[in-house]
Amino acid sequence: MARSYYSPQNLSFLLFEVHELEDLLSSPHFEHLDRQSLEMMLDSAKQMADTFLFPHYEDMDRNEPQLENGNISVHPSVRPYLDAAGEAGWISLTAPLDYDGMQAPGMMNAAANFIFSAANNGAVQLSGLTNSAANLLRSFGTEEQKRYFLPQMFAGKWQGTMALTEPQAGSSLSDVTTSATPRGDGSYLIKGQKIYISGGDYIGAENVVHFVLARIDGAPKGTKGISLFVVPKYRKEGENLVFNDVTVAGLYHKMGQKGSPATHLMYGEKGDCVGHLLGEANRGLAHMFQMMNEARIAVGIGASAIASAAYYASLEFAHQRPQGRPLNNKDLNMDQVTIINHPDVRRMLLMQKAITEGSMSLGLQAAHYADKIDVSEGEEKEHYQMLLDILTPVVKTYPSEMAIQSISQGMQILGGGGFCKDFPLENYYRDIRIYAIYEGTTGIQSQDLLGRKVTMKNGLALQLLSAEILQTMTDARTFDELKPYAALLEENMGRIQQVLTHLMPFAMKGDVERYLADANLFMELTGITLIAWQWLKQATKAKQALVNGAQGSDAEFYQSKLHTMRYFFHYEVPKSLGLTHRLLDATTLTLVEESDTVFI
Repeated sequence: MARSYYSPQNLSFLLFEVHELEDLLSSPHFEHLDRQSLEMMLDSAKQMADTFLFPHYEDMDRNEPQLENGNISVHPSVRPYLDAAGEAGWISLTAPLDYDGMQAPGMMNAAANFIFSAANNGAVQLSGLTNSAANLLRSFGTEEQKRYFLPQMFAGKWQGTMALTEPQAGSSLSDVTTSATPRGDGSYLIKGQKIYISGGDYIGAENVVHFVLARIDGAPKGTKGISLFVVPKYRKEGENLVFNDVTVAGLYHKMGQKGSPATHLMYGEKGDCVGHLLGEANRGLAHMFQMMNEARIAVGIGASAIASAAYYASLEFAHQRPQGRPLNNKDLNMDQVTIINHPDVRRMLLMQKAITEGSMSLGLQAAHYADKIDVSEGEEKEHYQMLLDILTPVVKTYPSEMAIQSISQGMQILGGGGFCKDFPLENYYRDIRIYAIYEGTTGIQSQDLLGRKVTMKNGLALQLLSAEILQTMTDARTFDELKPYAALLEENMGRIQQVLTHLMPFAMKGDVERYLADANLFMELTGITLIAWQWLKQATKAKQALVNGAQGSDAEFYQSKLHTMRYFFHYEVPKSLGLTHRLLDATTLTLVEESDTVFI
């Protein structure tokens, strides 16, 4: 029997019970769908993952991409997967019907990507990037650009990329130096280089469509002078595709996630790289943020997916591995018990389950807000946009950081086996480490949360999010069993407010460095609080199902939800106390004045 890498029952519970996906179908935008069609999509996604992704995960890691004579070879399973993904409509899942898409909710896209990423996180990055790049083109491209690029991208034939980072400009995009020189016919000559470009080039992709940040000659300095360009590897001339002077300068050999090649690319080394402006000139970074924010949510969902695969591998091992006897029984005549009977192993498994299922729920919460934006107008649309904006940095960061710890606990469960390639945990541990770096590091996301999202519109986004959490607490308090946990969540909300009351004066007087010095700790405090919120939502739905008479395996599932919720509140939420204590501490140890001696 094949090993599990996620729980279909849990995913269905989160989609249809916790986040009420079916309610979206009353909107005209989604009226062509019903619950049965969505459930068929989920079954199809699992079949896709079982056939094209999961069986190749280990071999793909053992046989990473190679660069030879300027060409990058990838695992032979990549091309069949992308063809199948294109044919089945997974790359165009959320695209409008007018573009031959399925016009499905973003929550379904998130769920499918969770399934695919849990099965094989490296390979699915290629289809995910193309999907996000196509969405960017749909938003800002001309009709001619859409008609030309989208069909091939949706079919999985042409790869999409996001080309931001340069050797001298990582997260500091104001220092981008790639240039765009007008040719006089509306196109531009692109010259520069980009590094760490996932899916940047490989044999099997008929074309690669790069979305490149560059600076038009004479544009203002800083981010205000950056534009966005469509730069294909092969450009159209007449009826033919010709090489567009985009060359591979190098291939990075990564610690993990080896299914997707990461490349160093040169644009215009021979002066013949042609790009076309996407959207407005000098607004490239604003346009690109659509793809970046989509990618940030996808990173959080992907991290929870890898954590899910690791959890089920750990759980299977714990059920099979005999070791020792109960601590209260030293009778050597007694058979050894499997390690799942040991309290410390159960604690580690509960930690894995709590992080995985809590993080996935938070990712679906963000996707739910994105769907509400699509079906709303006016003030309601702005309301959901602010909720999505403030949630995005946390959705990216908490699952990414905590999945590292979660998978580490899984390795501990396997003991020496966890460190060996005979078991998949060491692979998952290598794969997960990049997620806290992708699409803006934890430090950048933390500064974004505290420095921008908390303060935007005088704190309105935080007020709206607080109202959502308060509604969950109100719902939970209809059950006596959940009242203490609603109170604990309320206490954590109070801690966040206490910290902000302490820190805000620094921001108001312009001492931004002091205000943001411990932004990472604020992010951790916020993440714990929001995952507690998601667990209380899940517990409330589980309790309601039990009250309504759930029986058998369904009752066991809901009881498991309640038990894991209790674990999170009793083991993870108390960590907020130490974080709050530090955030309220007046002592600063990381700020450095010019006259200081740095003791590092």
